[in-house]
Amino acid sequence: MTRLVVGTAGHIDHGKSTLVHALTGIDPDRLKEEKARGITIELGFAHATIGDARIAFVDVPGHERFVRTMLAGVGGVDFVMLIVAADESVMPQTREHFDICRLLGLHDGCVVITKADAADADTRALVALEIADLVRGSFLEGKPVLEVSARTGAGLDGLRDILAAAASHPRARPEAGAVRLPIDRVFTMRGFGTVVTGTLVSGTVRLGDELTLVPGTATPKVRGLQVHGRAEEMASAGQRTAINLGGVELADVTRGQTLASPRSLSVTRRVDVALDLLASARPLKHGARVRVHHGTAEVFGRVSLAGADVADVPSGGSALARLRLESPAVLTRGDRVILRAYSPPLTIGAATVVDPAPTMPGVRSPAGLRRLEELEQADGPQALAAMVRERGLRGIPLDDAVARVGLPPGQVDAVVQGLERAGTLRRAGDQLVSTKAIDDVSAKLVTLVKEFHALQPLSEGLPREEARARLFAGVDGAVFETVMRGLTAARALVDRERLALHGYRMALPGGEVTVAAVETAYRQGGLTPPDLAGIAASTGLAASVVETATTYLLRQKILLKLDTLVLHKDALDGLKRDMAALKTGAGSGLVRLDVGTFKEQYGITRKFAIPLLEYLDRERVTRRMGDARVLL
Repeated sequence: MTRLVVGTAGHIDHGKSTLVHALTGIDPDRLKEEKARGITIELGFAHATIGDARIAFVDVPGHERFVRTMLAGVGGVDFVMLIVAADESVMPQTREHFDICRLLGLHDGCVVITKADAADADTRALVALEIADLVRGSFLEGKPVLEVSARTGAGLDGLRDILAAAASHPRARPEAGAVRLPIDRVFTMRGFGTVVTGTLVSGTVRLGDELTLVPGTATPKVRGLQVHGRAEEMASAGQRTAINLGGVELADVTRGQTLASPRSLSVTRRVDVALDLLASARPLKHGARVRVHHGTAEVFGRVSLAGADVADVPSGGSALARLRLESPAVLTRGDRVILRAYSPPLTIGAATVVDPAPTMPGVRSPAGLRRLEELEQADGPQALAAMVRERGLRGIPLDDAVARVGLPPGQVDAVVQGLERAGTLRRAGDQLVSTKAIDDVSAKLVTLVKEFHALQPLSEGLPREEARARLFAGVDGAVFETVMRGLTAARALVDRERLALHGYRMALPGGEVTVAAVETAYRQGGLTPPDLAGIAASTGLAASVVETATTYLLRQKILLKLDTLVLHKDALDGLKRDMAALKTGAGSGLVRLDVGTFKEQYGITRKFAIPLLEYLDRERVTRRMGDARVLL
């Protein structure tokens, strides 16, 4: 069966709830206070099968004090019934509700003149003229206008036919998108626990799904689903849905929160928008405090108009702006929000989200204005590319393609691959980074290594971690690894513990013969190596040349430094072999080694014995126990 979500709109006491009751047999006014006062205070819900369609009704309050509640209900509807009473005609809340419907971008509906039996023909004709003037130039111009009486039943069958026809072509909902259900009602049921209701804006919910409650951190599971009062295993976009949640208490959930797929929506306190002001509204000044309604939530915020010379938005005008919110909001690119004045709380306009979580500061500068203008005109892939580009080497997380750009999850890979093929961006782990930023830092890294070779010709290259710290501070590690893979594949750098230009060979001090002479001196010194002056005297080399060659051999790990001693690696390896032989010769017995015995065994002084024993401790060949060591 086809399905349709129908919302009412109109002034208080114009018969909205009575009409819904007449169409469905269900009284949408469920609260005791509503029945006692005869007015709708909270959102009411009802449903009926009309023709081949399952139709859900959202009945909203008409009193000006409850416009906030009205906004929580009308945002998810496909079709609006604008209700005008025949005995009162168009009233203030008729106009405000109609403004809200237009500002939200609703495109289908009809006008219902209720209480037709309470007014004569001339009065009803005058009401029709006022309605025509109200809807002129809007989505309701040319739509059906019906006279009905819920008391006598007149006109109801015609209204049912209109609703059935509308259900045959409802607005498309992104069923493949991320799950998004703005919560408009929260209650508890004995034996079930916490239940929330709302219109599923996008996505598909199934039993057992784990969702996120935002703003917030709770991750409840779907324990039960109802659509139009019937238990289901799945609910799709566009359906009025009741969800039994596991893992959360009633006190943890409030109307205005959203149930969503994990990491699919931006929770933000500043949002860039393109706003439109009603012609009936006063000019909106830069810095004005406003009420921002989105989904089923209301937050307060201040308006920062883009452009240094923009002081206000004229009545009926448009502008780009940043909304700085006083509490977190759940938004994505393309969302439509309603703006109301802070005081008195009148609807003044609407805004379309351009960027729900801007990372660039300021919109008053010329650069900030140009950025917003570019994003406003961009499609999804272009917006993603622009957001990635402005972040430079830091890029943005892949999840932002859904949460910030609003791409359906199933389209992200294709969009990213297309931008990669176009040379616009690169994927580095879970980060998206602009190709230009990667190319720029790659060139800088090659230059840095080249300069290091010139300054340190005896070094194998620039330490890898030093390169990361100097050029990739605050950047995701996957970006550095992506750059290194690219430079290695291009045969520009050799990627080791030290980075070197491809084909680089270190310059040996005085040639290989000189280095070999210094190495031989250390090797022959064994465990009592000579100092630099001794090597210079024995080889006839200048002390500076011996020092440079020693530094080179240390970097090559041919020589090792123990405290102030420099020893040949072969000497230390031989020492460890001696200790292993000593241990083997002792069998299973404990072998103790004190400083005196060690000095006597190798014919060395304490100057050499202590650093060598400490070296054996570090290498886990020995372990110190009091004044002695034991072989491990």
